[in-house]
Amino acid sequence: VQLVESGGGLVQPGGSLRLSCAASGSIFRIDTFSWYRQAPGNQRELIATITSGGGMHYAESVEGRFTISRDNAKNTVYLQMNSLKPEDTAVYHCNANGRESSWQYFGAWGQGTLVTVSS
Repeated sequence: VQLVESGGGLVQPGGSLRLSCAASGSIFRIDTFSWYRQAPGNQRELIATITSGGGMHYAESVEGRFTISRDNAKNTVYLQMNSLKPEDTAVYHCNANGRESSWQYFGAWGQGTLVTVSS
C-alpha cells in the first residue's frame, strides 16, 4: 500500500491550506487515517485521526482550526487547515492502517509534504 500526499506549500499566517493523501495498492479496508507532523528538531507529532466510522480526534494544538475528513470511495484523507500559525510549519505525513485482505494487515506512511507558514 502506498500513500501520496499533496497540497503543502507556503502560506501567510492566518491563511488556509488543504492537504490530501491518496492510498493505492492492495486495499481491502482502511481502518484509520492519521496526520502527523514533524518540525525541525522536534519529534513526530500526531495531530488528527479519523476512523472508518467517521470518529475524529485532534491534538490540542490544532483543535478548532484543523479538520480531518475522508472519502472512502477514493481511499483518500484530507486535512483542512485554517488560521495557520508560524508554529504549524512542519513536514506533514499521513498514515493509514487497515487490511489488504480479511487476514492481512498493513500500516503505511506517506513521504510527507512541507507546510511553511510565514509572512
